[in-house]
Amino acid sequence: MNLNLKRPIIFFDLETTGVDTSKDRIVEISLVKVMPNGEEIVKTRRINPEMHIPEEATAVHHITDEDVKECPTFRQIAKSLYQFMEGCDFGGFNSNRFDLPMLVEEFLRVGVDVDFKKRRFIDVQNIFHQMEQRTLVAAYKFYCNKDLTEAHSAEADTLATYEVLKAQLDRYDNLENDIEALAKFSSRGETADYAGRIGYNDKGEEIFTFGKYKGRTVAEVFSTDPSYYTWLMNGDFPAYTKKVITEIRCRAKIG
Repeated sequence: MNLNLKRPIIFFDLETTGVDTSKDRIVEISLVKVMPNGEEIVKTRRINPEMHIPEEATAVHHITDEDVKECPTFRQIAKSLYQFMEGCDFGGFNSNRFDLPMLVEEFLRVGVDVDFKKRRFIDVQNIFHQMEQRTLVAAYKFYCNKDLTEAHSAEADTLATYEVLKAQLDRYDNLENDIEALAKFSSRGETADYAGRIGYNDKGEEIFTFGKYKGRTVAEVFSTDPSYYTWLMNGDFPAYTKKVITEIRCRAKIG
């Protein structure tokens, strides 16, 4: 089944130096841009992370320091990459929890102030887990009856994810072929930031989801304990989380 699109959607996958979005870097990115008319544009690039790729990461994706030493840095491709993504929704496998936060952090680190607030995000893994409880390799075999022989290659994983979503739409009659509906179905609860540190209460107010002020509104905490904002900004939190809490602070005219 082809996707019912009102605007382009980009399926993407990252290979990285590790899983810490604050410290690790992208070493490979693959994107499949699907247009409303069904046209597919595939782009894959290796990236010099400007840091050592740990051996344990190489053991997963087989990319070494030598492989990327002559590749462009993320800073060098950031603007053209963002232009390619302009106006698109996003899809991936475990992308809401990892790939999207990591990508946003890379953009912010090089001064590209991305704004994805009006985009839709489909996490195919979340759909799969709600329906069948499996991994991407098993999902590809289950839905497409194919073996994912190049798992942990960014392009292979990206193309497999796109195929799995189309197969899921074919299999489940109750799964609506609509990007907004799929994004809502595949989300695990709405948060204000990609790292899930800032959530919402039943009134739609931003609240902390961690720490000593867990469950309290961000605006209230900053009003009663202004030093907490400073602590957060000096802490090892993702840049996008810091951006969100700063916007809340400014909106509430605190400090």
